[in-house]
Amino acid sequence: MASEVRIGVIGLGGMGGYHARYLLEGKIKRAKLGAVCDVDPSAFAKFPDVKNYTDSAKLIRSGDVDAVIIATPHYYHTTIGIDALEQGLHVLTEKPLSVHKADCARLIAAHKNPKQVFAIMFQSRTNSLYKKVKKIVSDGELGEIRRVIWIVTDWFRSEAYYASGGWRATWRGEGGGVLINQCPHNLDVLQWVCGMPARIFARVTFGKYHAIEVEDDVTAYLEYPNGATGVFIATTGEAPGTNRWEIHGERGRLVVERGKISFQRTEIPVTEYSRTTKEIWSQPPQWNIEIPHAGEGGAHENITRDFVEAILDGKPLIVRAEEGINSVEIANSIIHSSLTGRMVDLPLDAEAYEKQLKDLIANSKFEKKAVAGGESDITASFK
Repeated sequence: MASEVRIGVIGLGGMGGYHARYLLEGKIKRAKLGAVCDVDPSAFAKFPDVKNYTDSAKLIRSGDVDAVIIATPHYYHTTIGIDALEQGLHVLTEKPLSVHKADCARLIAAHKNPKQVFAIMFQSRTNSLYKKVKKIVSDGELGEIRRVIWIVTDWFRSEAYYASGGWRATWRGEGGGVLINQCPHNLDVLQWVCGMPARIFARVTFGKYHAIEVEDDVTAYLEYPNGATGVFIATTGEAPGTNRWEIHGERGRLVVERGKISFQRTEIPVTEYSRTTKEIWSQPPQWNIEIPHAGEGGAHENITRDFVEAILDGKPLIVRAEEGINSVEIANSIIHSSLTGRMVDLPLDAEAYEKQLKDLIANSKFEKKAVAGGESDITASFK
């Protein structure tokens, strides 16, 4: 049995370079950086003693690695992921799993061998804040959910950010904007805690704040199977932004904001109080509680460490890659609703959205001007 995992990193942009560096520095026990791959050979200068490839297919077939981390532009997650899985490698892909639901399904279908570990980089699930919220809701402390409101407008991005890569913020290169790039973590946590909505209606603005053709401002209305409703608001064009998540249930309200969890818990369920009280103006008695948590952020290294332990020890994954289709489906449904002007029922018609995306690509008249920038620290984007 192997005692370490040789990992190849495919795509050495900001995120892929970050993964390669902490592997090279030995921050993940029982893992080593076996090889790197990028279409731009100049990216190899930072990893002079590591085997390198400009073709992912050659790295995958090289025998130099047991597993790969895929950190390429989004569309390649599908094609490279399928190739790696078919060649017997373990796969950890950056978010999103794929650009659209149909490609997610194709990638998931390629994972046929249960001995191969297939994971996705949803490190927010290791954040103690969200883990605590998940436990409160799953344990029934909040009761049945009635309403969800998440305002996440602290994803500000400058024009320089969008100009830093020709693929960024284009239908052909990225397949979307704030929903497919910045918000997959939020959408994943939202469905992880509250479940998948049954219907979505949305208004999305494309290039509202930036010279881009994809969405940078989103307001979505969600309906859940139990009748609960929700609102999800996101943008990359506001500063200072807000990150406030409210979950209202039969036993009160959770508010997640600025690293804290506040729980206004009713002594009895709201519906029961409403039905039984003789008072005209009263509300159910409440306890105001500050919920402690460990204060641990969701580091990318947590998911990579978990990936390695799953390979070597058979440990269950924190996030299986197959779960990555859910956040993509929500993002696709929001855009699909806005473009059609209609309420979208979930499950989303994957073929219809794929066709719509291809039409956006085919009819695009947008000319992206990429501007080479200086070195940037990707950790500045971590929240």
